[in-house]
Amino acid sequence: MDKRLAKRHKRQVARAKEHVKLSEPDLRTPEEIKAAREKSRPTAGRVDGLNTSGYASRDRTTVETGSAAKTAV
Repeated sequence: MDKRLAKRHKRQVARAKEHVKLSEPDLRTPEEIKAAREKSRPTAGRVDGLNTSGYASRDRTTVETGSAAKTAV
């Protein structure tokens, strides 16, 4: 039983070694990396403390989505 398990483990390790994926190095220049970081940053006009998505915050109990004009008809 022990010999059989050892053989099985050896086969599994050999198969796993065949499927190893190596990561490729980042070949970009430092200027390209900085430009990519700047591009992926959020817009400058966004304020983290404000709730602009239309959902209610803790101090308000209603959700303001701008649909009041539809109900006034």
